[in-house]
Amino acid sequence: MTDEPRWLSGPELRTWLNLTQVLIQLPAALDRQLRDDTGIPHAYYQILAMLSDSPGRSMRMTDLARVVGTTTSRLSHAVASLEQRGWVRRSACVTDRRGQVAELTGEGMTALEAAAPGHVAEVRRLVFDHLTQDDVDRLREITAKLLPALGE
Repeated sequence: MTDEPRWLSGPELRTWLNLTQVLIQLPAALDRQLRDDTGIPHAYYQILAMLSDSPGRSMRMTDLARVVGTTTSRLSHAVASLEQRGWVRRSACVTDRRGQVAELTGEGMTALEAAAPGHVAEVRRLVFDHLTQDDVDRLREITAKLLPALGE
């Protein structure tokens, strides 16, 4: 006996297709805005933003890779580029000699602060300007329910 798949209902399928389009189109739109306005790819902006919110504006590379949703190899390449710009500095982890820590520099913070207003305006234009406060509350509740299943 085989288990029959639990197919999506009509409303579930339409919701899923809408969600997948948002997940594809929103990051691409944010990347376009950041590249056009500042020359910073969205992935780099996320790295700078995560570091700016971390204690000491630094984070272990493995933890940083996890929170920005990339592999340590891809993160290493991105951080190398950010190091060349003088925005991030890498150092050995004091608690684990094999590990590395990425730290946001003053120049990196300045670059982030310059990019943030346009980025926030674009997030507002693409997302929050289309939602009521009740929608925002529901979206926060829904995403909070989904995150544990994704390992967050």
